[in-house]
Amino acid sequence: MAHKKLIRFKAIKSFPNVFELPENMQDQWAGFFKNNHPLVLELACGKGEYTIGLAKLYPQKNYIGVDIKGNRIWRGALTALEENLTNVAFLRTPIEMIHQYFIPHTVEAIWITFPDPQLRLSKAKKRLTHPRFLRLYQQILQPNGIVFLKTDSPDLYRFTKTVINLFQLELLQDFDNMYAAEGLLPEHTIKTHYELLDIAQSNRIHFLAFRVNQTLQSQKDEILKKIIVEHATD
Repeated sequence: MAHKKLIRFKAIKSFPNVFELPENMQDQWAGFFKNNHPLVLELACGKGEYTIGLAKLYPQKNYIGVDIKGNRIWRGALTALEENLTNVAFLRTPIEMIHQYFIPHTVEAIWITFPDPQLRLSKAKKRLTHPRFLRLYQQILQPNGIVFLKTDSPDLYRFTKTVINLFQLELLQDFDNMYAAEGLLPEHTIKTHYELLDIAQSNRIHFLAFRVNQTLQSQKDEILKKIIVEHATD
């Protein structure tokens, strides 16, 4: 397995659609894609199934899968090259650095699909819908930009709703059991490797769409922490 990872790490260095911790990248995306179409990100993209699926559904938008694990990015990047998907790129970087790679307020939407829910209380700040991450997203999202969360973790789903309510963000969609809902769009039903694994064994998929359209006051982070602790001890 380690040998396979090394091969993949070496391979992506030659892939024209993969950028590994690039410098001075903020204003270079239009040059790579050769257009000024809207930018959409998939964070913690893993093997990039959502990035690929969205790119096929909406060829007039540019999709960038973001992950730190190059051996996972390899799969999505290779698929994009094999299928000549010119509206797909992959960015290898920690999510904490995401604001460094885009001009402020130029990203149309961010997808977070089946991230690690970081269930331990001590790991709460690592949840990708924690306000410390939302503040980074807010820097690069357009004023009406949307964050989408798709997860099989009821804990991450409830946590994210708590964040939305506490910071008075605009909630656009809320599916506690997404596949039982009516009016789903094709982008709702793309399935990733991790969705198929059903790690949480919750037998349902949760989905939220919201705008980070309020100032995320840092003093509320302590309130959020207290709420998390209280819920954990209920």
